Amino acid sequence: MSVVTESAIGHDELAVLKLLALEGGLEGDVKISCSHLADRLGASNQTASRRLQRLESASLLERDTVSDGQWISITDAGERTLHAEYEDYRRIFEQKSTIELDGTVTSGMGEGRHYISLSGYQRQFEDRLGYEPFPGTLNVDLREDSIRRRSAMASLEPIPIDGWETDERTYGPAVCYAATIETADGDVYEDAHTIAPERTHHDDDQLEVIAPEKLREDLDLADGDHVTVSVGDRK
Repeated sequence: MSVVTESAIGHDELAVLKLLALEGGLEGDVKISCSHLADRLGASNQTASRRLQRLESASLLERDTVSDGQWISITDAGERTLHAEYEDYRRIFEQKSTIELDGTVTSGMGEGRHYISLSGYQRQFEDRLGYEPFPGTLNVDLREDSIRRRSAMASLEPIPIDGWETDERTYGPAVCYAATIETADGDVYEDAHTIAPERTHHDDDQLEVIAPEKLREDLDLADGDHVTVSVGDRK
């Protein structure tokens, strides 16, 4: 049996997902029949059923068929997909798109210090970000709602950091996004960037931030402190 991936979902399926959200599918189970859905879509019952099947195969919704219809709920993956669509429209109709992510400061494993200091990355940071980062990252554990919201970053224009290699090993690519950090006391640091390996769904619950200065000292941060990271298109 073939499995439909989230990336294979087209505009027709997204229209169904949006309609289900408008029917209350993000708040909990909603009961709907294929005939009702077909009427809303201006399509046949078979077409409506087929689109639901594709959304279910992509894990964007869950459904339970009963005698007079089916109970449907949108999954976390489905909500992330809708958030990404929402951010696309924000970019179209708003001058600047910003995604706010809330979380708490946490200690990392120290790997960021090593990788950021490597010459193959350092040259690109200076060229593409405009500064040499402090050797280390500010690690932020994201709240549950921000973990879902994070997927909307895919609609922003990334700053790519290319992979490179030495005689001994290969170092993978990464992506950066311009970011502003605000503490619970209202202190703000504007010239920062998020950084993450160029692969999806990896450590979505934690955000790593780099900057020219040591953010913990500049913003007087300690583990457990709340911060808001505003990610946008600023280069």
